[in-house]
Amino acid sequence: MRTIKYGETSVITSVYTELFGLQSYIVKGVRQSTKKTQSKQIYFQPGAILEMEVYHNDLKNLQFLKEYKWSYLYNKVLFDVVRNAVVQFMIELFLHAVKQPEANPELFYLLEGSLLEADKGTDTIAANLPLYFILHLATESGFELQGSYSNETAILDLKEGVYTGTEPLHPDIVTGPLAAHISAIQHIQFYNDLENIKLNRQARRQILDALLQYISFHITDFRELKSLAVLREVLE
Repeated sequence: MRTIKYGETSVITSVYTELFGLQSYIVKGVRQSTKKTQSKQIYFQPGAILEMEVYHNDLKNLQFLKEYKWSYLYNKVLFDVVRNAVVQFMIELFLHAVKQPEANPELFYLLEGSLLEADKGTDTIAANLPLYFILHLATESGFELQGSYSNETAILDLKEGVYTGTEPLHPDIVTGPLAAHISAIQHIQFYNDLENIKLNRQARRQILDALLQYISFHITDFRELKSLAVLREVLE
């Protein structure tokens, strides 16, 4: 969810929905200077998970939000610096990668599940979650890494998105334990298994940078995320 001011008292918020994909909604009156409306602004912070009743018209780019309430209220994300940085990163990356309004339930469940896990998971799971999210976002967006790490395919070619045994002519590769860790994270199906991925700070940062380099080859006009500097700092 990303929100900007609209008029004197309203906002326009971008929301990824289960039924309609990425949509923009006008929310009226939430910026009025009353106690009732001021308390509503918290609903439109990045990463908020809401149940909504909306007016939807396929012919319009801007929809109207009628009713909303919490679907899930965070316990840790709002107060934990690391978990908040993880959520901010995932939201910004998601909005870079998903630009069309079409519904995609698998993308919706990936985003929702990852946001919930950022709040509920252990510290290790939260720290590894950005790596998991990048890899599975790539999969659901149609550019999944091909193959897996082995003694015969010990080189991850970031440009081609494939594990190979032949070193390419370009330098955009990952090898050794880092490539093995990426393969392990890619094939994880349950968030709890992220607990078993043991990475030190340097390795986690190197993998993060490599995966962002990988997706930059596949997302049009990809640029460095504003949230990345904060994420790097808190993970270290």
